[in-house]
Amino acid sequence: MKLSKVFFLSLIMISMTAACATAGDQAAGDKAPPSPLDGYTIHVSAPHVMDGEVMGPFHHYCKPINDDIIQCILFESTEPNARMTEVEYMVSKKLAREVIPEWSHKQNWHDHKQEIDTGRVAVHYPTDKKTVEGLVNHVAETDGIIFHLWPKGAPIPDGSVGIPQSVGHWEAMHGKIGEMISESVK
Repeated sequence: MKLSKVFFLSLIMISMTAACATAGDQAAGDKAPPSPLDGYTIHVSAPHVMDGEVMGPFHHYCKPINDDIIQCILFESTEPNARMTEVEYMVSKKLAREVIPEWSHKQNWHDHKQEIDTGRVAVHYPTDKKTVEGLVNHVAETDGIIFHLWPKGAPIPDGSVGIPQSVGHWEAMHGKIGEMISESVK
């Protein structure tokens, strides 16, 4: 049974509110003012493919900004000083496939249902089983585009931007990635 968008967003808002209430206090009585960074409490991880090489897994911290779009900030680890290496937008399939030219969609976007079906995506937060199920079902109805901002091995971002793919999308277009490589990122 599919959860309605309103119900799904309500569950996410409850989890985000609880997380923000806990994380928002920097010191006793000192609360940070509201900011666009509030609410990035959905945490998933997944590997990506860049130039035929499996990288990651990358830690996605996401929040819905409306019924059609979830935006994510991606880090190379969960350490407090981890580098922010990517940005991902998850857009409802209806909107993405209506707006994005077919050639660009095929080359740059990936189907999240296909990515979820590979078993390589891990949901770390929220942890409630029903909330996770609603989140996974909602995200399966989105397409994603990733902008890689920090080149591998570079000491700083250099202005180049890559468009990595989900492992599932890359494999659908180019064939299975070697078992040894695939197993190392699960």
